[in-house]
Amino acid sequence: MSAQLSSRRGVGISAAALPPARTMAVRAADGTKLHTQVFGPSDGYPIVLAHGITCAIGVWGHQIADLATDYRVIAYDHRGHGRSGVPKRGGYSLTHLASDLDSVLEATLAPGERAVIAGHSMGGIAISAWSDRYRHRVEQRADAVALINTTSGNLLAEVDLFRVPPPVQRVRVQTARRALLTFGNVPIVGPANLAVRQFVHMLAVGGEADRSVAALICELFAKTPAVSRGHWVRALIDALGPSSYINLDGLTVPTLVIGSTRDRLLPMVASERIAEAVPNLARFVELSGGHCSILEHSGAVNRELRDLVDLIAGSADGMTGTREASS
Repeated sequence: MSAQLSSRRGVGISAAALPPARTMAVRAADGTKLHTQVFGPSDGYPIVLAHGITCAIGVWGHQIADLATDYRVIAYDHRGHGRSGVPKRGGYSLTHLASDLDSVLEATLAPGERAVIAGHSMGGIAISAWSDRYRHRVEQRADAVALINTTSGNLLAEVDLFRVPPPVQRVRVQTARRALLTFGNVPIVGPANLAVRQFVHMLAVGGEADRSVAALICELFAKTPAVSRGHWVRALIDALGPSSYINLDGLTVPTLVIGSTRDRLLPMVASERIAEAVPNLARFVELSGGHCSILEHSGAVNRELRDLVDLIAGSADGMTGTREASS
């Protein structure tokens, strides 16, 4: 089955255009402040959003503007991002990602309440790590999850910086490591400005995307403290190195997986691997474009998240195990 899944509706929405929100005081287990906002009706069904590396709540602008008309949308900034606190040097790891998500769920959901939890890029890694480290909490707090343009491991071997013959694959991986660590640490000032922006654009945004997508991603990258960018890049590279994967056996709730055909940062093969590994695949969707499908194809992502809620409510029979592709 094939369908055209694309939309440019809402391109240009940014943090300044977000609907009214209620800000909540959430503290991580180690005391780090986690800036959290709640949008939409206070009695609405909850959808929790976790953004990607070097982004912030505003990157979900399209989803929040749409979903908050019907649902209670909970979004937070990862530690070291947006308006959340910057932890000490040792405060960056998959365990911190998992623990922070659990803290947000505990602070924002009522006792016994469950949500659809969606994560893009590092946000998806946070959900996967949470399901591994907090297995007893998955079915207590999640009705379903959505893993969007993300990975479960073997990070550097799949980043598509450039293509080389198999005999020099090791050199490509080493070069990718140096490049990501370098650009993760560098401030966006002076002569480095253009080079870094071009690098971010190349990795994170599809060639056919609206200019506003690249502008927003570069703006969020620049606003993320260089020290946090550097620590997070290193933490992810070290944790998700060669043949290192997050165990997805604990992700027992219905799982939506979305990948993009031209994603250079976390290519489609990573999403395919996740779809094969999760115990309860609800749907696997292939979109065209680059890494930022939540911006490049916001309408399609919004529909998939709405359909996931409908699936949970029992009003979308027959969706389990289906796969959709875009042309």
